[in-house]
Parts: sequence; structure tokens; C-alpha cells
Amino acid sequence: MNLYLHGIGGEMNIIETGDSLISDPGDRFDMVLTNPPFGKKSSVTIANGEGRADRESLVYEREDFWATTSNKQLNFLQHVKTLLKINGKAAIVAPDNVLFEGGAGETVRRKLLHECDVHTLLRLPTGLFYAQGVKANVLFFDRKPASEKPWTEKLWIYDLRTNKHFTLKTNTLKYEDLQDFIKCYSPENRFSRQETERFKSFTYDELIQRDKTSLDIFWLKDESLEDSENLPDPELLASEIAENLESALDQFRSIHQDLEEE
Repeated sequence: MNLYLHGIGGEMNIIETGDSLISDPGDRFDMVLTNPPFGKKSSVTIANGEGRADRESLVYEREDFWATTSNKQLNFLQHVKTLLKINGKAAIVAPDNVLFEGGAGETVRRKLLHECDVHTLLRLPTGLFYAQGVKANVLFFDRKPASEKPWTEKLWIYDLRTNKHFTLKTNTLKYEDLQDFIKCYSPENRFSRQETERFKSFTYDELIQRDKTSLDIFWLKDESLEDSENLPDPELLASEIAENLESALDQFRSIHQDLEEE
């Protein structure tokens, strides 16, 4: 794929390069599985008459979107909804800010819960997707026909993050680590699911009543905060501290960029 994206692959290039968020492509699919590009905000660089470069936020105006925003992840979430056929299924990797961000984020979540069956959320450990320190999730939903009644009845959340520690080298996430989630997901009949310590359900009414319709929900206690004897290895602690600092620095950079644009 990397070769194709850089124009190396001969005449039979099966990948189209371009900005997929610009417009509705018109095609519809039974299933969309995607890990969209990571980025705080979409932006373009514009050189002014004096040769100085100014950055302006790139905002997509699409009639098929529920909300207008420069947040790239929210735009990809709306784009994926558009790509689905009725009753089509989607699984999309998204950072935590998609779950709790206000404004356009709240609008998108409310619309998604109403117009789609948002049935499963997998909370992943840090360091699996995106930059260091950025916490990711996999959101599963089915597109449904227009209806006055919300399609989402229950959102099932599996916490693979709390008290789980993985690294990119010494303790990598393996297929076996996902077996319990697969069992709980119950792909053969997800309407027969049962709650477990790590797998809980939340009704539509419970979700809507939460502040900003936040889907950033957790219930397990972090053992490392309660018992010093259960602290992870120093190498892992140092790695997590570095990840948190990187994440905080990214947030400050985003705030600084917003202030410059204003």
C-alpha cells in the first residue's frame, strides 16, 4: 500500500490518492473497517503576499455531515457513516477525544446514537495506534434507516485498558489478549451478551443523560493507584510517564495553534 500511495506500482494502481473528506464519493458499502489518519486538526498552509506562511483551518462543508468541524477524527466518523449502505456495518479506530469532546463532538455522538445502532466500544491500551500517549478505541456501529425512535438501545463497552500494560517490544499485545473480548462480543449472536467484570452495557437514556453525551466511561479501579506493591516495572512506568507528557505537549501545541489562528 505504501508503494502504491507513492505512485510506485505500475499502471495498475488500485489505490486513489487524495482527500477522502472533500466530498461524498457516492459509493456505498456493506462494511467499513478503518483506522483513519491521526491528526489534531485538518489545516492548510497559505503563503501571503509577503512570503510569510499562514495556517488556516480546513473546514469541510458537506450536506451529509451532521456537524461542521475541523476535527479530523469527527469528520472521518461522519464520512464512514455516509459510506455505509443501510444495515451496513462499521468498525472505526478513534482517539478518546471523539468520545468526550463538546460542541460538534456532542452533536455527532447524539446523531450517531439516534440514526445508527452503536452497539460496541472497545477501549484499547495506550501505544497501539497514533502517537505515544494517545488513547484509542474501536467503535462498532450499524447504519439504519430513518426513524423517529433512536436505533441504539444499548452500548456495550469492553475495557482492555485499565490494569492492562503492553509495550511495543517487551510485552506486545497478542491475539490471545483479545480472546476474552471476542467471546464477550459474541459475533454469532450479540443479542445474547452477558456482562462481565470488563464488559458492561449502558442504555441509550443513560448515555444521553451524561454530560455532553460523553461515551468516555470507565468503572474498573486502577490497582496501581491503590497498592504500591502492584506497581508495574520501572521501565513500564517510565514509558507511561513519557507517553502522558507527550500527550500533554501535543494538547498544548494544539491550543497554541488555535491561539495563533485567532
